[in-house]
This record gives sequence, structure tokens and C-alpha cells, in this order.
Amino acid sequence: MILSPFEWTIAKRYMLPGRGEAFIALVAGISLVAVMLGVAALVIVMSVMNGFRAELFDKIVGLNGHAIIQGYGGRLENWQSVLEQARKTPGVTRASPLIEQPLLASLNGRVEAILVRGNTAEDIRRIQPQVKAGSLAELRAGASNVAIGARLAENLGAQVGDTITIINPQGRSTPFGTVPRQIAYRVAAIFEIGVYDYDQAFVVMPMQDAQTLLLTGDAVGMIEVTTNDPDRVSEMLAPLTRQLAGQAVVTDWKTINASLFEALAVERVAMFVVLSIIVLVAVFNILSSLIMLVRAKTRDIAILRTMGATRRSLLKIFVTTGFLIGALGTGAGLILGFVFLYFRQPIVRLVELVTGQNLWDPSIRFLTELPSRNDPVEITVISVMALVFSFVATLYPALKAASTDPVQVLRYE
Repeated sequence: MILSPFEWTIAKRYMLPGRGEAFIALVAGISLVAVMLGVAALVIVMSVMNGFRAELFDKIVGLNGHAIIQGYGGRLENWQSVLEQARKTPGVTRASPLIEQPLLASLNGRVEAILVRGNTAEDIRRIQPQVKAGSLAELRAGASNVAIGARLAENLGAQVGDTITIINPQGRSTPFGTVPRQIAYRVAAIFEIGVYDYDQAFVVMPMQDAQTLLLTGDAVGMIEVTTNDPDRVSEMLAPLTRQLAGQAVVTDWKTINASLFEALAVERVAMFVVLSIIVLVAVFNILSSLIMLVRAKTRDIAILRTMGATRRSLLKIFVTTGFLIGALGTGAGLILGFVFLYFRQPIVRLVELVTGQNLWDPSIRFLTELPSRNDPVEITVISVMALVFSFVATLYPALKAASTDPVQVLRYE
């Protein structure tokens, strides 16, 4: 398909129709813009959906581990031996005890539902990058200090240094019934994970303080496990599951968040198919503009044939003319898509300002900002798909031009 200088000169001439062919030029321009918008839409939507899944995975799985080992009744009494078994399992990179319990917190008459997390000192240090105010260094066993999520701090009106009261309904028994257990804790730090539900509910404290608050003694609620390959977590933990049968239950992240990630996968495929149709419709514009160009240039094509131009040359000329429209539209679409993704957050704020609507409500969409992550393989597939569609669309008009009979066209000239 390498063009000779003659073929390239004719192709360039046909890519820029003359004054009398302004309508053909308009249709070709519309075709280019349509391909550009279709490719840009595919790049933007697929990158945002990839970013949404990746951010959810990083924050949900990164905070909770790839799997949890939970005892029957919500308690692990002999957790030390279970922890040792988990750490010896091939593929496990980290295993640590955890206490997690829904309770209530109050401050100045405001009451909010919370999720108390009792972590080891090592696990507490892992959220250091998300700390917005205060210091995690003050979270020491027996110091009655906690770290709370940013949204929870807003709802309670709490700041670093304030004292919140955590209420445990399972308190001590008295002749008059069970008295809820209420313990005051000082807010030592405020963090923002980036997942709305977590930032609205999490209260992190040392493991020993959580055991005291919940009256669990030395027991823990669960053990969270991290592996070196989250996609193979079920396979890696299968031996551990068999060892702990009847003693504890092993649940991986795929089971815990199955409905969420399956919905994202289905939506991702559906959006790709729907937006691919937009590119296909744009390619039909290339087809129509080339058909009109061939009709308008029938006499020129006949003259070229009489001057010695071969059918192969004409085929290459018109394929090149149409394909370049698709290629330019694809390139422009990639540039437009990347620019949009780079400025996505300001664009979202601008649209919200113009429309007066909240387009990205964190309470609904889990994440506090519009995410994005480019997949080079996916970008390549989108580009190749647009180019293949453009090439296929040029074949019929090019074959029509190549099959022109100069005798029939020029008979009455």
C-alpha cells in the first residue's frame, strides 16, 4: 500500500476538494470530527471506569486486606495459632489481627453510627499518608486516643483535641438491666481514605483499647490477610481454608465485594459496546463522503485511466484519502480524550457550577473525586478498532472508483 509520488499527489488533491465541492469537504470534516468525538468518548469513559475500579480496589482491598479469617460468633479466641498458620501459608505477605464492631459515637448532643477498628501499631501506621490533621503517634495502648474519618469529624463537629464518647450497648449487667458502656476518647488525628463510607464511619484505635471497650478479653474479631496476587487469593488460601474448617471461615475480597465489582465489569463491557457504535456511525460518514467524492470525480478518474493510471493506483488513492480522515480523527480523539482526563476535576466543577447540580456525590459514588486510569492495551485496542473501521469504510468507494470504465464515462464528452 506504499504510494508513488503520483498517487500521493492525487490523494492530497482529493483530500482538499475545490470550491465547487464545498459540500463534500463539509461532510469529510464532519466525518473527522465525528471519529474524533467517538474515540475521545471511548478513551474518557473507559479510563474513568478503569480508574473507578482501580481506586475502589486499592482503597477497599488495601484497607481491609485481600481476605479475612473470621471466627464463628464474630470472635477468634485462639487467634495466635490461626495467625501463625496464615503467615506460614505460601503466597501470604501479611497477616494481622483486627477488631471491627459497629457502635455509636456522640459529641455535644450529636450521635453518629460508627465502625470501631482495633488495629495493631503496624496497621495504624499504614494510614499515615491519609492523615489530614493531628498525629497517629498519639494512638498508644491505654492513652484513650483515636483517629476518626474526615466525614465523621464533619458530622460530629469534631476537631483534633476534642473528646468524643463511644457507646457500646453491650455493657455491664445490673439488677435494672444492661447499662450501655460509655467511654470518652480524645481525637488525636483525622484521616481521609477517599472512600466516603469509610471516612463517614471509621474510628481507629489500638487493639488493646478496642478489646477493653468491647469487653472481649484477649480475643479478636478477625485476621486480615494480604497476598502477593489478589486475583489468585482463593487458590492461595485454599489449603488454609481446609486447615481451619470448623474453626473459622476464610472469605476473600471477591466474595465480600462480589456484587460491586461484577456490576462494574458488566457496565464496563456495555459502555465499550455502546460507545463503539458511535465510532461506527462516524465511520459511515467517511463512507458517504468518499462515495460523493467518487461521484464528483468520475470524469477525472476516467481521464486518469486513459493517461495510464491503473486500477490498483486508483484503489490506493481513494483508500488513502478516506483512511487519512479516520487516522486524523483517531489521533485528534486521543489528544482530546487525554486533555479531558487531565483536566477532569476542573471540568466536573465547571459543569456543576453551570448546571447547579452535584454531578459527583461521594455518598453515592463511594469516591470523593472522579478517578481515571489509562490502560495502554485498551487505548491501543480503541485506536486499532477506529483505524480498521475507517479502512473498511473506504473499500467500497475505492473499488467503485477503480472499476470505472473510461469509455463509458467519456463517450459523450
